[in-house]
Amino acid sequence: MSLAQVHYTSAAPGDEGTAGRFTAVGPGVSGALLAEIEPLLRYELPDGVPDRPSDGELRSLPQSFTYAALSDGSRLVSRSAPVRDTAGGAGPGVRFHAHAVHLPPGVPLPGDRLPVEAWRSPHWVAVTPGGAIPDPLALPPGPTAVSEGLDDFAVSRGPWLAAVLADLRRASGPKEPGGRPVVLVERQCADVARWLGIASVTLPRECAERLTFTTYTRRPGSSATRVVGMLPEDAEAARAAGLRVHVCAGQAPSGGGTDDVWATTAARVWRSRSPELFREARELPGEPFAAGPLAVTALCAGIALGPDGRAAAAGWAADRPYALDAKRTGQLVEALTAPGIDDRTGPEFDAAGRLFGALEGRCPASVTAPLAAMLVTEAVRGGNGSLELPHRDAFVGPEGAEVAERLAPEILTELGDRAGPRSVARTVQLLRVARLLGVDGRDTLPGVVDRLAPALLAEAAAEEESGAGAEGLPGFAPALLELLDEQFEVRTALLGALDRLAPRDPGAVARFLERVALPFTGTQALPHLRMCAEVPGAMATLGGDRAAVWHRVLRAAGLSPFAEPLVLRTAVGLVWEDRAPTVEEARLLLEAATSDSHRAAGTWARLVDAALGASATGTPAGPSLASTDEAAALAHDLLRGFPGEIGGRERAGLLLLDLVRELRTGAPEPGWAETVRTLCAQADPVEPALRERAHTALVERLLAPDRPGAELYDFVHGDDAELIAAYDRTARTETVRTRLRTQPAYAADCFTVWTAHPHAGRTWPPVAAALLDEVLRPAVRAMSAEDVAEVEATVGRTGSSGRADAFRTWNRVSTLGRLGRR
Repeated sequence: MSLAQVHYTSAAPGDEGTAGRFTAVGPGVSGALLAEIEPLLRYELPDGVPDRPSDGELRSLPQSFTYAALSDGSRLVSRSAPVRDTAGGAGPGVRFHAHAVHLPPGVPLPGDRLPVEAWRSPHWVAVTPGGAIPDPLALPPGPTAVSEGLDDFAVSRGPWLAAVLADLRRASGPKEPGGRPVVLVERQCADVARWLGIASVTLPRECAERLTFTTYTRRPGSSATRVVGMLPEDAEAARAAGLRVHVCAGQAPSGGGTDDVWATTAARVWRSRSPELFREARELPGEPFAAGPLAVTALCAGIALGPDGRAAAAGWAADRPYALDAKRTGQLVEALTAPGIDDRTGPEFDAAGRLFGALEGRCPASVTAPLAAMLVTEAVRGGNGSLELPHRDAFVGPEGAEVAERLAPEILTELGDRAGPRSVARTVQLLRVARLLGVDGRDTLPGVVDRLAPALLAEAAAEEESGAGAEGLPGFAPALLELLDEQFEVRTALLGALDRLAPRDPGAVARFLERVALPFTGTQALPHLRMCAEVPGAMATLGGDRAAVWHRVLRAAGLSPFAEPLVLRTAVGLVWEDRAPTVEEARLLLEAATSDSHRAAGTWARLVDAALGASATGTPAGPSLASTDEAAALAHDLLRGFPGEIGGRERAGLLLLDLVRELRTGAPEPGWAETVRTLCAQADPVEPALRERAHTALVERLLAPDRPGAELYDFVHGDDAELIAAYDRTARTETVRTRLRTQPAYAADCFTVWTAHPHAGRTWPPVAAALLDEVLRPAVRAMSAEDVAEVEATVGRTGSSGRADAFRTWNRVSTLGRLGRR
């Protein structure tokens, strides 16, 4: 089919206001299309072109070879070239001529060639045909294939290859036209055409056809094509416009260029002068720009790739184990396991592990043995804990023995090192590799599990706190469970180590077992682990009844606390992990086992916390007498049961509680006030509520009618402001006021006490005077005359006639004052 052609040339002298004009238009090209085509054909000379260039200078000027898509779905292939102005005159000596071929929708170039293949065609002309518009001319491809010299050019552009190919791939995508173009900066526009030739070989056909381009422009921002070529002197303007610019005509870039694995692999294929491999790769299954097929093809052809390319090849082959024949599978495995490679990465090893799993059982063991050896060696020397290890029968012949002989000393040395291994995953990996290779590690196993058990708890807690791990599982859990399933002796030893560790931190062990279901359903006793596993269900079932939870957890141990006191510690730690028991719960614990059991388990300290904690609680209205009495009784029993264990401020606090009990119910040793002061100082920092309870118990006893006079005397003359303030508060309570109003003998006793020590320090006299005036006087006023007379008589009997006169005087002053007020 003939193709319509268009000729366009720069404006002649005198054509003001126009950039050029069409000089010939073939049939089928409408005026609307011409308006769209005209900007594509215009040509702008580079800076610095002489007015009258020589023939050589004219030939060196860039040509604009363009392939563009038009709005109606048709396409345009054109060449705009500078030509000498033969019209003469005072204007410049260079004009341009554009020759274009219009391709209707769906119509290819002759021979079904790609547009870039018309670059060297000899049929491009630099003058408009004379006379009438000629018939449409066929435009056969040039005699020289576009691929000629591309190998050398690609090698010369090696530093830029990967980055440019990555951008050309993105530019060739099925997106709408009008995106910002990729800019290729070369000194010669022919080199831009060579880049497009590289793209036509590298990209799939449909992508290459979408890659519109122009080999030369000075205005890339307004170009309608996806790729544009520029000269070096215009590169800075393109960068300033925010375009993606590749300056391929200067110093090589210092960075890696791109993280596009497909583009990096394609660049290596070009540098190896093997472009035919692109066609082979496209015959393999996969997405057009998936790195796997190209990487597999390259490796099988003996081309060395980087770690990302090798990982892509291994991953692709692992997903399609039947896509390669036996020969290419062997070539791929040989390339992946080549001994000279020293830059393998974790993702590469992971992909190789998946490939081994896919090939195992489908290929002879002699083919997969190098992969197994590489994976095992990496597991030991590289520390890659995520590798999927091969099975024990992965090696045939001498391979397994050779690997075991090489790695066994390293495995045993690291397992036996008390300073390492540092992580759970590493330890688990080494133990699994040791079994895989038949390494005898029985001598190191006890030490290994003793270090592994606390590491399990620490790493699991750290992952939980950071939110890492999938579905609540620690990252090492799958490999750990496989290890325990594979190796009975490791399972037995590790469960035993965790059971011994549980009494020290039962809460941590319980949280770990809730996330990782360890297999301890066998014949091992493991009382502490069974308790830790039982507590979540008990808590969920029994709710806040901690005593019931404790009984159930203790039963799960299967051992009596008399036989194994440490189960007490574990049970208490599980139920009361972050708080002290109540007094009632502490009493239950104390009665559940002997003091010797609590002493061996160390749980006596929790009972002390319960007593002191209960003594420090109360209500806003004041201390709870019931809780104080229970805590004091518990304190008494603890002091008697653990005399050698309780010391320091805890002992002083318990003694203070015991003194409260004796002040309320018995006859404590003499020197009450001094004892309270001494014990408060020894228990410092004493809880305020406990101090208040002790002070209250003391002053209540001193306000009782039967208090010893010597204790009252010591109290008054001790001049302790805090104790006297507590006495003042208690004397003003309704209990004391009622007793004063209804018991004349008690009122007489209080008058005697409150007037007997007028010079006892500085604190007591004003307090006593205030009590006389503000507490006793209102009580006496409320009495009948007979009761007042009895108070007076009692004061005289217990004191002296002078004391009775003093009461009469005090009471008369009160009466006169009352009458005066009336």
